Amino acid sequence: MAFSMPPEALLEGVGDAGAAKPSGSEQSVLEKHVAFFDRNHDGIVYPWETFEGFRAIGAGYLLSMTGAFLIHFALSSKTRPGKYPSPFFPIEVKNIHLAKHGSDSGVYDSDGRFVSLKFEEIFRKFARTHGNALTSGELMAMLKANREPQDYKGWIGSWTEWMTLYNLCKDNNGLLRKEIVKGVYDGSLFERMERDRKPHRK
Repeated sequence: MAFSMPPEALLEGVGDAGAAKPSGSEQSVLEKHVAFFDRNHDGIVYPWETFEGFRAIGAGYLLSMTGAFLIHFALSSKTRPGKYPSPFFPIEVKNIHLAKHGSDSGVYDSDGRFVSLKFEEIFRKFARTHGNALTSGELMAMLKANREPQDYKGWIGSWTEWMTLYNLCKDNNGLLRKEIVKGVYDGSLFERMERDRKPHRK
């Protein structure tokens, strides 16, 4: 599904994804990206919260259920080092950088900070048709180029993340715009999408 609203309207209020993690207890950009799904703001994300977050930004029931299951099954134990597995598959937001997988774009560094050069590199290398947007073919070319040998889990993780983003956020011409992608990295676009959907749900 693509959003019918103009991309310009969708982008209003989207924050600056380029900010690094400040000192103190403030969140890294990767933590902000995940924190949208922490619906009760307790620092822990449960599968039902991820489901609710997906639904809030317009994902269907099947995608929301599948996404919640796969994300928590894959990431829960990685964000809870030294702890026993939990049947509820929680994800600890503060440790989300420990769950980074291979074969990704490298836009998040090992500490969850936003790497501007890596972000710009995506569009410099792969946005051939439009300089500030990716077609579905260009997106697939990027995913293929990022693959690390025999990193099958990383391949699947990257494909799932980017195709979900593309299907939810492509414009009416089938383009995934640069500004949209940047807003996804710090979660500010998720918040905007939820706000814009509330009047329609009412």
